[in-house]
Amino acid sequence: MILYDYPIAPNPMRVNLFLYEKKLDISRKFVDLRKSENLSKNFLKINPWGTLPVLVYKKEKIAETMAICKLMESLKPKPYLFGKYPIEQAKIEMYRRKIEFDGFFSVGEAFRNSAKAFKNRAIPGSLKIPQIPDLVERGKARTIVFMNFLDDLLKRKKFLIGNKFTILDIEAYTVLHFATWIKIDGKKKKNIRKWAKTLENRPAFKKYFNLINK
Repeated sequence: MILYDYPIAPNPMRVNLFLYEKKLDISRKFVDLRKSENLSKNFLKINPWGTLPVLVYKKEKIAETMAICKLMESLKPKPYLFGKYPIEQAKIEMYRRKIEFDGFFSVGEAFRNSAKAFKNRAIPGSLKIPQIPDLVERGKARTIVFMNFLDDLLKRKKFLIGNKFTILDIEAYTVLHFATWIKIDGKKKKNIRKWAKTLENRPAFKKYFNLINK
């Protein structure tokens, strides 16, 4: 089992936090996005989409973040980060989609349409898609709306769905971290700040930040 990884990027961040929470230690191969190694001929043979992370497992290549996490959950169910019971699983997936579409994609919209490195690659992968500057402000506005939603959701809660840590906390924290790349600080909000501090004290989060700060 090998994970092709660039841990500082948002999608690999989600997978790394998930693996650390599961206490799974797997082999990694570093792919430098800054040098566009994900677009090299060698890497495109592994993942023609040109995206990270990618997990090679039993000669199969799994290239989507949540697909990797769900595979790991099936191999090592405990702790149940996607939920143990049907209604819990459904509720987690409901909020997870909300976080991904309203949070993750909003930040991505602003970042990829403004960063010079993505001048002709506004969409992840190898396709040449031009940036649309007007989407930057829209992405930022959507991100602020999401932060308001997140802060309200965290009222009187330790984690996103109560007292149990789940994939939702990984997803939302990644959005929080990613948003700093477009100069939006969700930690200015009281409930988000308290929740983020709780997460940052978890061993898995400390291990992740030690990894990217080496």
